[in-house]
Amino acid sequence: MPAGGRGAGRATRRAVLAGLALPSLALPSLAFSSLARAQGWPDRPVRIVSPYPPGGSTDALARLVAEGLRARFGQSFVVENRPGAGGAIGHNVVAQAPADGTTLLFSAAGPLVVTPHTTARLPYDALRAFQPVKLVAASPLVLMLRPSVPVADVRALVALSHEKPGGLSYASFGIGSSAHLCGEMFRAATGAQLVHVPYNGSGPAVAGLLAGDTDFMFEVLASGLPHIQGGRVRALAVTSAERSPFAPEVPTMQQQGVAGYEAGTWFGLLAPAGTPAAVVAALDQAMDGVMAEASFQAALRQQSLLAIGGPPARFSAFLASEYEKWGAAARAAGIEPS
Repeated sequence: MPAGGRGAGRATRRAVLAGLALPSLALPSLAFSSLARAQGWPDRPVRIVSPYPPGGSTDALARLVAEGLRARFGQSFVVENRPGAGGAIGHNVVAQAPADGTTLLFSAAGPLVVTPHTTARLPYDALRAFQPVKLVAASPLVLMLRPSVPVADVRALVALSHEKPGGLSYASFGIGSSAHLCGEMFRAATGAQLVHVPYNGSGPAVAGLLAGDTDFMFEVLASGLPHIQGGRVRALAVTSAERSPFAPEVPTMQQQGVAGYEAGTWFGLLAPAGTPAAVVAALDQAMDGVMAEASFQAALRQQSLLAIGGPPARFSAFLASEYEKWGAAARAAGIEPS
């Protein structure tokens, strides 16, 4: 946990996620190869473990990363899908792998900073088992409201929650999910009267909202945009510190008086703890080049994702601050790891 407590954590998250425009990162391929040759790496194919099934956002980004690294190092980088247990199986595969640069992890936020606070006896330590390499992309969540709820902003939503018998209902992907904890952070920050309705996944939660079974939910922006643009739901706020360029008309929670409210999902490249520093440095520099490519940035925009970047040390600090934030949210919600 970073020094300085929760305020320092918020400052770290803001510093990382505020720098959304990538600088010119293209570097000569010689820089990558010289760093790699110093360790004789990679001298054989490298696997990138994706802890989710093929076809999702994490898997799609992992394959883009593998393709970019393959082009830079002249060696095979192969995505290996190891889904199960909410991502824990894939993470444990990497945590147990030799720290020699032949196994990497491309992960989303959940198994690293949310699941450890909701699942007992995880086989890996999220803060000690991995060496962060590159924070690649991030997305806020969006507060989506069924159109018949008669409010125009977050303040009115909070007021309505006190007027409606039993309070307003909000859907989530399941107990302990990011959508659930976003709702609990909202409750804690505003005093809103809320009833949590957990579903088994994002799709069923959205279906329940569209059917009018719940009043609102927090959804990842990329998944929520088609419903928002189609007029099936209304977007009341995004959870990032700044407005999203993919929905610039939607104000943030902070702009509507919810001080300090900031949450979202993100994706990054990691290695087993103890991976040689020269290998981490070579991957870091190579990823700068991959992320600077127009095709890579276009692929991120297609998923409504913002490119982040930055050195491994910054990713490490961000990971620690995110771990602290989501842990505090889980404790405030009364969630006991089970």
